[in-house]
Amino acid sequence: MSSSKGRTTLDVGADGVGIVTIINPPVNSLSFDVLNSLKDTCEQALRRDDVKAIVITGAQGKFSGGFDISAFGKIQDKTIQAPKPGFVSLEILSDVVAAATKPFVAAVDGLALGGGLEVAMACHARISTPNAQLGLPELQLGIIPGFGGTQALPRLVGIAKALEMMLTSKPVKGEEALNLGLVDAVASPAELVNTARRWALDILERKRPWVISYYKTDKLESLGEAREILNFARVQTRKRAPNLKHPLVCIDVIEEGIVSGSRAGLWKEAEAFQILLESDTCKSLVHFFFAQRGTTKVPGVTDLGLKPRKINKVAILGGGLMGSGIATALILSNYTVILKEVNDKFLQAGIGRVKGNLQSRVKKGQMSKEKFEKTLTLLKGSLDYESFRDVDMVIEAVIENVSLKQQIFSDLEKYCPPHCILASNTSTIDLDLIGEKTKSQDRIIGAHFFSPAHVMPLLEIVRTQKTSPQVIIDLLDVGKKIKKTPVVVGNCTGFAVNRMFFPYTQAALLLVERGVDVYQIDRAITKFGMPMGPFRLCDLVGFGVAIATGGQFVLNFPERTYKSMIIPLMQEDKRAGETTRKGFYVYDEKRKASPDPEIKKYIEKSREISGVTIDPKLTKLSDKDIVEMIFLPVVNETCRVLAEGIAVKAADLDISAVMGMGFPPYRGGIVFWADSLGSKYICSRLEEWSKLYGGFFKPCSYLAERAAKGAPLSLTVDPTKSRL
Repeated sequence: MSSSKGRTTLDVGADGVGIVTIINPPVNSLSFDVLNSLKDTCEQALRRDDVKAIVITGAQGKFSGGFDISAFGKIQDKTIQAPKPGFVSLEILSDVVAAATKPFVAAVDGLALGGGLEVAMACHARISTPNAQLGLPELQLGIIPGFGGTQALPRLVGIAKALEMMLTSKPVKGEEALNLGLVDAVASPAELVNTARRWALDILERKRPWVISYYKTDKLESLGEAREILNFARVQTRKRAPNLKHPLVCIDVIEEGIVSGSRAGLWKEAEAFQILLESDTCKSLVHFFFAQRGTTKVPGVTDLGLKPRKINKVAILGGGLMGSGIATALILSNYTVILKEVNDKFLQAGIGRVKGNLQSRVKKGQMSKEKFEKTLTLLKGSLDYESFRDVDMVIEAVIENVSLKQQIFSDLEKYCPPHCILASNTSTIDLDLIGEKTKSQDRIIGAHFFSPAHVMPLLEIVRTQKTSPQVIIDLLDVGKKIKKTPVVVGNCTGFAVNRMFFPYTQAALLLVERGVDVYQIDRAITKFGMPMGPFRLCDLVGFGVAIATGGQFVLNFPERTYKSMIIPLMQEDKRAGETTRKGFYVYDEKRKASPDPEIKKYIEKSREISGVTIDPKLTKLSDKDIVEMIFLPVVNETCRVLAEGIAVKAADLDISAVMGMGFPPYRGGIVFWADSLGSKYICSRLEEWSKLYGGFFKPCSYLAERAAKGAPLSLTVDPTKSRL
């Protein structure tokens, strides 16, 4: 995405149509070089007597993926200067393109996203291929469309549809864009530019309308009606994203254009864009955007020039919730899958689960009946290893039992071909232990999915000291093909996500035993932006899982594990979370959770056992303090993960926290958020609490060292020390 190579060219045909082509591979992003060149090229075309009309298009079958996002970071850290407000929207698109005395037509193929679509909307007509993607996804980066999109889109498709496209960041395809009025015609890729040329000449000869998007009013509702739609959108937005300001700013800017005209709207958009670009939300989301794309770069693995091998057939052991979810994800991406179970009853149940997962896609309209039938043919059931002789990868997803897994891996070694990747979906057991009895350590790897596996976006790829780089490359490729974000981590108890977050529930239990209300904690954590609080999460995963994973941490990190009897006491009383309709909450038949006054007795009993008393200071905690007392121990454990070299880089842990645990992306991830508070502040708070409440809060040396220097936590140690 470097801006040095971006440019536009002008080619004039015998018909007098000038073709302006945007060239900036891979997606023709609009770097400042491209934008300056676009202005010069369009002005040149307007000056030239041999040019009657102009078509704007993109090289290599892509119109433009939008503004060059890497420039945001450079503007934020002042390495480059931001252009003056309105340079693109007013000076280029409104005053050169839209106001031109010669017609402009956009020929859209591949994608026209963000600034790309805004360039197209400034033209007097748009021709698109049927499958081109058109959209304004800027809100995903904490900003609003800044090249005139807030003014042009409502005038082309109506206020309600424009709001939906901007607030959800969802693109539309060419066919739908035609029905909406966003494009004027659809043509095949081969005919696209010729159709656009003819259209431009037809506009010139007044055979087709010459439309300036910013002044079009036929799609706009009356002022009263428009305000009703906008106010409804505000209410929905506040409900859906109470911590975010930029969606509301977007609605205000749209309203300004409807009330005071598009010129005033363009000015307000330009000013709002500049302010939002400097906001914490934008900085966090831009960081997240690049962090997500950086997870597939693993030093010493992805830089060796290895190519992924072709994986055709995958076997899965275990058809439970995880196994069936993984099978669903694989067949949805055209992998042939064998699902193995120990008996026919379990096998049919596993296949039934996969069917159910696909059927829910059909119900939601995400999949046709034919596609459902076709996808299901990729799944075969098996009760033995005979059909494993030609599989390229096996994923073991049985219960967390060491000797069972060891037996399975010994069997796999006998039946699978020597190139076959042997993966385990264990969430807590050490992979070296699992493969101990085999001679195939170089092809043993962790493929840790998150439940439900066909929905959750993260895949933790866990490597041991012996896993070969080729196997990691292969699994990274599978991860990409099944639309997961893969993060490569080292081998330890809990790997990255579960390891970082093990203090999360423990901190919450510590607070409850000392007098903080269970439901106040969940409210504060949800308000901070988590999908649910720690207690609601315990109910969802079930107390059995909570105790089993907790047990692993007690074994491995006894000095910093907070042991509370609340969950075991509740479990003794047949409360196990959502499945038993009773946990920290009670559940009705629609699974709606309500607080339960009965839990007080378990808390009191637990206090008696552990000899803890209520701390009056903690009963008056603010939401900010609750958030910090629960998340700063998570930050502390994250620092240990970095210090031990379990992760390649801090940004990978930001992705893991967001995609594995639902940490709010608009806070940038766990390390990025921690750095916004500062290592000194975090360390001093943890020290203060560890004096009052024990070793659970004690800052680790990595954190203390950085606090002493006032250094950011994301500044990782020497990569050669990494476990990877």
